Amino acid sequence: MPRPGSAAPTRLAPYQGVGAWIDIYDDHAWNHPVKTMENLRRRGVRTIYLQTCHFNCDDAVYRPTRMAQLLRAAHRQGIRVVSWYLPGFLRPKRDLQRSLAAIRFLTRDGHRFDSFALDIEATEVRVAVRNRRLVAMSRRLREAVGRRYGLGAITPPWFFSWRPFPYRALAHHYDVFLPMNYFTVRGGGPAVARSHTRRNIRLIRRATGDPSFPIHDIGGLAEDLGGREVRAVVRTDQRHGVLGTSLYDAFTSGPKAWRQLRMH
Repeated sequence: MPRPGSAAPTRLAPYQGVGAWIDIYDDHAWNHPVKTMENLRRRGVRTIYLQTCHFNCDDAVYRPTRMAQLLRAAHRQGIRVVSWYLPGFLRPKRDLQRSLAAIRFLTRDGHRFDSFALDIEATEVRVAVRNRRLVAMSRRLREAVGRRYGLGAITPPWFFSWRPFPYRALAHHYDVFLPMNYFTVRGGGPAVARSHTRRNIRLIRRATGDPSFPIHDIGGLAEDLGGREVRAVVRTDQRHGVLGTSLYDAFTSGPKAWRQLRMH
């Protein structure tokens, strides 16, 4: 029996294959939208994860004119775009409004984001309050967009200090989890990469109670990774039926990393 709200293939499609992350500090992307998307398409990227804002931003959507140019340029290259927002859980109503602003963002010529993912990592408030606000916000977000719209939850690595983390509660509201598999903060090499990747995957599926819960693996911090480590992450993801793999971020990933990512 499928889990409640089990995702349809179309809602999971943006999370499949090779991904690339762009945040609001990647000036090259914001200043050169068309060239950026052309280059990422040549790298084999199928989905861009594009940050729209965070809880300390002045505006709900960062540089909306350039945002529209990036979205349009990606779609013209056949690349899907998932918007993502980092909430602080200090002002829950604003966090919800800014998430919905990303989901409802529309260019003048009709381009929208293909999905939305919530970046769950801020520790501005204590865990009990954070969990309560996170689950409540996620419920309201799902109610606002309906069941046909794809939602992703960007989740902390297994070793992060956020405990307990409400995996089972969030599984009712999100179609896919994207664990931040930042294993290089604890060690390096292919064996460490395999171990941490497996641990993140198994934690999510055990905690949600769904042995096949959809996952897109954010394989690590690209600037700290070698080709052998990326290969270990990708192969582990493949063995465990993970939808896709990406590194954080697009502009710190080297040629060896891109070659290994294309294996997915």
